[in-house]
Amino acid sequence: MKGKYVVALIISFILIVGTAYVAMIGVGENKDGSAKEINLGLDLEGGVSITYAPNKEDPTSVEIQDTLYKLQLRLDEYGYTEGEVYLEGSSRINVDIPGVKNADQVLLEMGKPGKLAFIDEEGTTWLTGADVKNAEPGTDTSGVTRDYVVHLEFTPDGVTKFAEATTKNVGKPLYIYYNDEILLAPTVNEPILNGQAVINNMGSLVTASQLAANIRIGALPLELVELRSNVVGAKMGQDAIQTSILAGLIGISLIFIFMIGFYRLPGFVASITLIFYASLMIVSLSLFNVTLTLPGIAGIILSIGMAVDANVIIFSRIKEEIGSGKTIKASVKSGFKKATSAIVDGNATTLIAAIVLYIMGTGTIKGFAITLMIGIAVSMFTSLVVTRLLLSSLVGMGLRDKKLYGVDLGHKSVQVIEKRKVFFAVSVVIIVIGLVMMPVNQATRDSFLNFDIEFVGGTSTLVSLGSGEGYSTPEALQEAVKGLVVEATGQTTPQFQNVTGKDQFIIKTPSLTSEERLALSEALIEKYNITSDDIESESISATVSGEMRRDAIIAVLVASLCIMIYVSFRFKDFWFGMAAVLALVHDIFIVFAVYAIGNVPINNSFIAAMLTIVGYSINDTIVVFDRIRENMSLERKFSYKDLINMSISQTMGRSINTSLTTFIMVGILYIVGVTSIREFALPLMIGILSGTYSSIFIASPLWYIFKINHDKKLKKKIIEN
Repeated sequence: MKGKYVVALIISFILIVGTAYVAMIGVGENKDGSAKEINLGLDLEGGVSITYAPNKEDPTSVEIQDTLYKLQLRLDEYGYTEGEVYLEGSSRINVDIPGVKNADQVLLEMGKPGKLAFIDEEGTTWLTGADVKNAEPGTDTSGVTRDYVVHLEFTPDGVTKFAEATTKNVGKPLYIYYNDEILLAPTVNEPILNGQAVINNMGSLVTASQLAANIRIGALPLELVELRSNVVGAKMGQDAIQTSILAGLIGISLIFIFMIGFYRLPGFVASITLIFYASLMIVSLSLFNVTLTLPGIAGIILSIGMAVDANVIIFSRIKEEIGSGKTIKASVKSGFKKATSAIVDGNATTLIAAIVLYIMGTGTIKGFAITLMIGIAVSMFTSLVVTRLLLSSLVGMGLRDKKLYGVDLGHKSVQVIEKRKVFFAVSVVIIVIGLVMMPVNQATRDSFLNFDIEFVGGTSTLVSLGSGEGYSTPEALQEAVKGLVVEATGQTTPQFQNVTGKDQFIIKTPSLTSEERLALSEALIEKYNITSDDIESESISATVSGEMRRDAIIAVLVASLCIMIYVSFRFKDFWFGMAAVLALVHDIFIVFAVYAIGNVPINNSFIAAMLTIVGYSINDTIVVFDRIRENMSLERKFSYKDLINMSISQTMGRSINTSLTTFIMVGILYIVGVTSIREFALPLMIGILSGTYSSIFIASPLWYIFKINHDKKLKKKIIEN
């Protein structure tokens, strides 16, 4: 019999080592599946991302497509061959350009779509760039010497306009303007009626090519307004990758130590499967061509912490089964069976939050949602299949000493229901303090919460200085930077923020123009002897920020509603769903209270974190509810009070352990991560603590109150009838 277990272990070993090899080295000449082949987002690779909107109501699909095409031509002409232009929604246009060195200059050029015009001496505009179909450089060898020329081809409307312009201006120059500057003033020799023109005497092929390029991309069909832009230096992107990898390695190492120390042999198995999990995540991201962003890295590291949760649930159940007197083999089998429903339901609710985030999010938030969804699928496979295969094989080979697994000798009874008013009061006090602080903040800071530019619009510039800048205090640096900002941009009320533990600071201003952003970058580079790689900036218009506030609220409401429906259906009790959602609302209010009290900035990462909290918190609550559901099926009848207290006592250790492991991952991420990662990690840490508290001390007591009141009304109705 041991032979089949040996074979299973060998197969598992080959699977794990093979996946790890692919993740590190890859397969084939292209190194498919390796970490090096993962697409990096602009926030990791460095570059520019811009979102435009047409300055016109209800633009036609033809105008949109023509604009996309001409913007892509512009990128190609400028040499940004890896740049991408794509549509977001029905009319918004995104331009992503990785690896740009002169990012601010790119913003200046891309943010001012060129205006092309053919104008005569009296100032009459005969044609615009919209009338030009194509322009190509060429050579003319028909004469004594080689001549460099530009061949023009016009649209059907342009043919008519150009014929009229050349007919009325024979012998006169026809000025070609680009962005109100004269490119050339060729003389009209004769009327051109067929829409085919040649501009000669260009002097060189380079000059002819440049003129042709300007004419070709000169005028976009639509006037565009910049809604949002983001500039990330390549050095900052590399720093983000390195610190995130460091956080992951430290966090996983600590989790290994914790799991092996607490769960012994099963903990060692979980550590092996976590290596497989991380490798499989890398391979999946690479093969599925997922673009990895900073929030995406956070999603992976978070999902590693959550993957431990499934193992903790399983191992806790195994220890309980051993404590009840079952054999090791029977305990392992029963432990997996009893843990499955909690794992499936917990991951399903987290998946709901991820799906809502993907549907309603944009850009990097979608990237976070994708990695979280992949992480959920991979974690369920590793915990329910790979962990089970490894552990069952080791048991089958004779590793059946109870000392290797640990024994659950019972749980100290906790009286949660009896003390529910105390627990409710603690939450109420924190929330009330937060609510009180909001009008105080409004009076002192002109905003009841510290909304970042994603919520109010504006420009944020992150600067990495390096050490030793000669300022004795942060205030001295702030005064110096403020003067520089005023001089470069004319903005007299910039906000200054030091990045704790980093040689960085953030400048926040109202939305800056492309020229102002370029001037500020140049001033910072000259003043502090840094490069453009040390500067990261983001601009968001008030229009986009308003939409983000609305979408964030809708996303939380939609996710909560979907979760309530799912929980009510799975547990066949509406009050389970209601209690779970109210516990989520509790967590959201707690996080908002902490942000109000600490005046912590609320930004784009906060939205993703809030929805993650929704999924994570419900995962904790599901485990307790799953045990209540299981205990209700026992032959012995318990009162609701005893049933809940017993269920909480049985699951409290698991809740603390799984929250601790996830908190370790996110905490390390906060300590060593870059600014944007830390902004994401902070609300997660608050949410983990609040979610653990609410799942134990809020959700179950709420269900108790609902059930008691429901039963009283039901009895009253029966008596009346």
